[in-house]
Amino acid sequence: MTELTLAAAQTIVSVALDHCRAGNFKPMAVVVLDARGALKAAAAEDGASLKRAEVAHGKAYGALSLGMGSRSLFKRAKEQAFFISAVSHVVDGALVPVPGGVLIRDAAGALAGAVGISGDTSDNDEAAALAGIAAAGLVGDPGQD
Repeated sequence: MTELTLAAAQTIVSVALDHCRAGNFKPMAVVVLDARGALKAAAAEDGASLKRAEVAHGKAYGALSLGMGSRSLFKRAKEQAFFISAVSHVVDGALVPVPGGVLIRDAAGALAGAVGISGDTSDNDEAAALAGIAAAGLVGDPGQD
C-alpha cells in the first residue's frame, strides 16, 4: 500500500478547487481519504450547501469500500440496485454511487486513497478530482461507464 502524504492530499484539495474556480463551478466540497479510509484533508468552499462534505465523503468512501471509482458504482447501481443498497447498509450509508469519487493510485497502480468531490455536476466533480490527483503526481481511477 502506497502512503498518501498530507502534502499530496493538500495539493489535491487545492488544485481541485482551483480547477472548480477556473470552470466557474458551484461551491464545492473536497474530501481526501487514505487507503484505510482515514481522512487526510478536506475543504468546503464558502457557499457550499450543508451536507456537501458528507456527499463528497460518501463518494470517496464508497470507491474505497468496493475498490472501484464511483463512475463504476453508478453503472452498478443502475444494473444491480439491490447490491448497491445492501453495500450502502454495510458501510453505514457512507456510499454515494455517482461520479466524483476517484481512487488515487501511484504510478505502479497501487492504491493510495480516494478523493470525493461534490457541488456541481457529477462529471465536473470528477474532472476536478482528476486534476487534483494529477497535480499531486498520482494517477486517478474514476471507474468505467
